[in-house]
This record gives sequence, C-alpha cells and structure tokens, in this order.
Amino acid sequence: MSIPLLSRTHAHRPAPHLTVMGPVALTLGRVHEICGSARRTLALMVAAATEGPVFWIQLDWAPDRLYPDTVAAFIPPGRLTHVRPLHPTDLLWCMEETLRSGAVPLVIADLPDPPGLTPVRRLHLAAEAGAATGRSRPIGLILTPGQGGAAGVESRWHMAPRHGGEHNMWRLDRLRARTAPPKTWHLHATADPETLSPAHPRPMEIRDAP
Repeated sequence: MSIPLLSRTHAHRPAPHLTVMGPVALTLGRVHEICGSARRTLALMVAAATEGPVFWIQLDWAPDRLYPDTVAAFIPPGRLTHVRPLHPTDLLWCMEETLRSGAVPLVIADLPDPPGLTPVRRLHLAAEAGAATGRSRPIGLILTPGQGGAAGVESRWHMAPRHGGEHNMWRLDRLRARTAPPKTWHLHATADPETLSPAHPRPMEIRDAP
C-alpha cells in the first residue's frame, strides 16, 4: 500500500503579509532588515501601511534623530513611541520584549551595526510568540547602515535616494527574501512635500527598474 507524500486537500497557502506598496510586501510575524542611506524613509513607509502604535527603538546617545516634520508626512506623530535604551545590549532586548507582547504591530530597531544570527533568531521567536498570544502579528524591522548583512532575517531591503531636481526619487532593492528573488524598483513621490500629512499621505509611484 502506497502512502501519498502530498495531500491535495491541503494546498500550500502563502504566509500572511503586509503590503507596503505595489509588489513590496513583508511577511507578518517575522523580522526584516532595511539598510541603505534612506532606510529610515522606507521604515516610515512601512509604518504608514500599518495601523496602531509603532515603537522606534534607538540608542539614547545615537547622533541621528527622526525629523518631526518628516514623521508627520507619513503617520500621525501620536502613533510613534520612542524608546531610548542607554546600552547596545538593551536595544535588542527592548525589541524582543515588545515583539513578544504582541501589543505593537510594528517594532523598529535603529541599530549601529547588523546583529548576529542568534539575536535574530530570538527576535523571530519573540514575534511568533507575540502573534500567538497578542492582538496582532507583529513585524520587526531592524535598520542597519551600508549594505546591512544581518544573518537569518526574513528579507533584506536596501533603499537609497536618487533625487533629481525638484523630484524626490529612490532606488529600492530587495536584496534577499525567503520566498522571492532579488529585484529592483524605482520610487517617485508624486506630490509636493509641503502638502504632505498623514491625512494626505505621499502618493508614491513604483515601477520596475529597467
């Protein structure tokens, strides 16, 4: 008697995901990496695609800070909670505990360097635990400089400005993902930055790179 290896009654279903814009999507309940000089802009675009609170975790003594007017162009500032740990070891601990709670849909850690494989695995487990017990399937974003390189992330994205004249443009690269090949897009903001607000968010045109 032969036993079928696959059941036709249980077709594979794609994992739940958050659509950020067009074909750009992030798997829920997992940790993703964003790198490049425009990484914080992309993180705010992700935040604009979510609902509920957003935690932004950054070392208290880090030199870079979010510009309030830029935040307000993407999300209502009241949605954003800043967490300022004093020591690098506390930064990922804060992210892990927030993901584990399941109370915050999007947790962003602004890191000085890519973390190792073991911390990333712990973050994945925390996000999975939060999805099982909390009110949402939390997404974790780790922001890293340069080309990034955190081991074990669900996906890695790189964004850099390609502005021309009065036009705000970026190049977005999906460097790696568990379920999709590398790909490049060009983003073009189609509205005057002076008119942007959470009530009138930035229209974004996305197209495949030639």
